[in-house]
Amino acid sequence: MSNQTSSPGPDPKTYDVIILGASGFTGKYVLREALKFLTTPNSPLKTLALAGRSPERLSEALKWASGPGSPPKIPLLTADTTEPSSLSRLAAQAKIILNCVGPFRLYGEPVVSACVDSGCDYIDICGEPEFMERMEALYHEKAVEKGSLVISACGFDSVPAEIGLLFHSRKWVGPSVPNRVEAYLSLESDKKIVGNFGTYESAVLGVANAHKLLELRKTRPKPARPAIPGPSPPKGSIIEHQKQLGLWALKLPSADSTVVRRTLTTLTQNPHGLPGVNETPKNIKNRETFWSSIKPAHFGVKLGSKSLLGLFPAIVLGIFIGLLSKIALGRRLLLKFPSFFSLGWFRKNGPSEAEVASATFKMWFVGHGFSDADVASSRGNKKPDTEIVTRVMGPEVGYLATPIILIQCALIVLADRDSLPKGGVLTPGIVFGPTDLQERLQANGISFDFVSKNAL
Repeated sequence: MSNQTSSPGPDPKTYDVIILGASGFTGKYVLREALKFLTTPNSPLKTLALAGRSPERLSEALKWASGPGSPPKIPLLTADTTEPSSLSRLAAQAKIILNCVGPFRLYGEPVVSACVDSGCDYIDICGEPEFMERMEALYHEKAVEKGSLVISACGFDSVPAEIGLLFHSRKWVGPSVPNRVEAYLSLESDKKIVGNFGTYESAVLGVANAHKLLELRKTRPKPARPAIPGPSPPKGSIIEHQKQLGLWALKLPSADSTVVRRTLTTLTQNPHGLPGVNETPKNIKNRETFWSSIKPAHFGVKLGSKSLLGLFPAIVLGIFIGLLSKIALGRRLLLKFPSFFSLGWFRKNGPSEAEVASATFKMWFVGHGFSDADVASSRGNKKPDTEIVTRVMGPEVGYLATPIILIQCALIVLADRDSLPKGGVLTPGIVFGPTDLQERLQANGISFDFVSKNAL
């Protein structure tokens, strides 16, 4: 497709950010969040463009995102993930491309490839482990060479888990160390909870192609394992009654867990984190001090509900996806009738604005560990004697929290690029851990709280 604009565009590389897929379900909310920071005082976001297949739909999304006022004059660029030349033109003009076009296993690689080739930074909201790990295998070395940061999972998947775990880890002060941390995710609403269809579609395709992830991992070098004091945690039951939190919990095959493990692997190989491309001595000290305070732990995620019945839709959906996603007819049925197979949790047209506004999340981090690392190491299978609980809370996960997180990540890349790694396919935790991302999220409605510390 041709690269069209609604107004004359600036010189190459003068768009700070291009939002690709800005007219989609999530993309229009990302656009609305970005407009809050466009040319506002102290914001590094001075120039913004929107990209997608249809300029008409982009224009409609801009009007919607601008609210009752007149929309700002923002260039609308035509691009298609099936036309690499259109993506190359985008990447040549942008400092950062924010990719909101999923499922990423179907549409993501051409965008990553274009960004890496041009040295443009790339950030997305992907929660698909196979895509993320495949991009790392294919593009990491070239991204380092070209100076392109490729950072997936910069939405609800997986920043609350990553930054929440780093926040939790820093509560294990002095000689105390964590052994395992379980995150319990509770989704709450005064109205019906309705999920993002893109998330549903990605889950169906992810289970259908699970063998590809296993095959990919067999071809990769064995990841470095962090040293975690104490025994490996027991597998535990699939369903748990967490009485302290008042939740019934279902173990999830979560993207968060795989992203956290990749962060801890990188940290094991680089104990002081990854150096910035042009760091000041102060930034070097801050980075090294931050990572020296992080203590790795086994990590898992569970979906929580106040009642056992509340987990029923997730259990039913898991059974349906497990049974049907492996065959073509089953996948077609799952994707055609999401509301039926998820008992109303997902639907193609997404939630209403009222449903979005009424929803919130809480993610509880329950850590078990040892009051003294030496005791844990010297006594082998000694049981943990300390529990620490922290919590991350925020608005609806898919259309409110995700845009907040994505835009704050982009603003950090714009403002502090010299303090960040030169390039590479990296996780949000390893890139943004030492930055002020946590403080930025807290200022925009996502809170991080210490709850309790108790002896076991």
